[in-house]
Amino acid sequence: MGKILMVLLKNLTVGLAADKNKRSKFLTLLGSIIVGTVLLLFAPLAVFISMGKTESPPVDVQFDEAAFLSQLSPEQQKDIAAVEADGQAIADAMAARGLQEQTIKAQLIYMSYFGENRLSDFAYYADLFYQSNEQLIQSLNDIYGIGINYDEFMRTYIFVMNSTINEYMFTDSGSKNAADLAAWCRNACESCWSYADYCIGERTGENRLRCADNIGLIMGYIRYDINNKVFTSDIVDMYYTEQGSIDTMPDVQGVGVSNGDDFGVYVGGGQVVFSSAIGGCVQQQALEYGNWTSWCTFDAISYPQEVWDRVNELHSEEENEGE
Repeated sequence: MGKILMVLLKNLTVGLAADKNKRSKFLTLLGSIIVGTVLLLFAPLAVFISMGKTESPPVDVQFDEAAFLSQLSPEQQKDIAAVEADGQAIADAMAARGLQEQTIKAQLIYMSYFGENRLSDFAYYADLFYQSNEQLIQSLNDIYGIGINYDEFMRTYIFVMNSTINEYMFTDSGSKNAADLAAWCRNACESCWSYADYCIGERTGENRLRCADNIGLIMGYIRYDINNKVFTSDIVDMYYTEQGSIDTMPDVQGVGVSNGDDFGVYVGGGQVVFSSAIGGCVQQQALEYGNWTSWCTFDAISYPQEVWDRVNELHSEEENEGE
């Protein structure tokens, strides 16, 4: 049983015994956690937030996964299997559309708002996630007749996303690459990571929210062990190579930008993500609106050939000018 699940159990057990409705919801979701749906690892948090429940004092809990499953009725086990199947169907549909970063969002909405109304067409459902969050919620309400409050959902979603590292955003767990660096930064922004000195993405402070300083946002990805889901200390310094002025930057996600003091990461669509003490958080802005003066590559990150072709072009231009 994972450490996160044990934390959930410790934080949520107090007060459940007196409320049959909450207990039922929690046990249903807990069963789904056990059988492996990533979303449902965090869904109990979302359920309790939406019900307005504050965090309870931690208590000691001993949990036996096998014993828990053995006590479920065949009908309950069937329900859990159905939930797991739906969660996997959503993950597959999102991946097929290149929207894997939004898998947890899609699962969270489905599990939280669709109730017993199971979908048969997950492909159509996944297609809706090309839209902005606000447009998405409106479309879901109109098409499926559900009543999602946008502000309430976003508070829940941000909390859920801030509680974990979204494993669906990685395209290659075996390398540190530009595309996944960009995805890491987009995720940090969408999950509302705070700014904190000497932080690389850990959950710290009284509010237990994830945070990163300017360099830490990039170092967090470099030091994060995707397979074991931990931050390592293998690399403690960030090395980079300044490649050219900002007007020569290739349109490749994961390329670094700098203003001489701070760094950001280009995430595509003319947007840069960076962590700033001034804003107090990880934020996104248009490349043209920042004071970025140069672009760079980070030594620990692998880049597509397009980047190195641009570097070679710039070097050739410099050599020709020097003749």
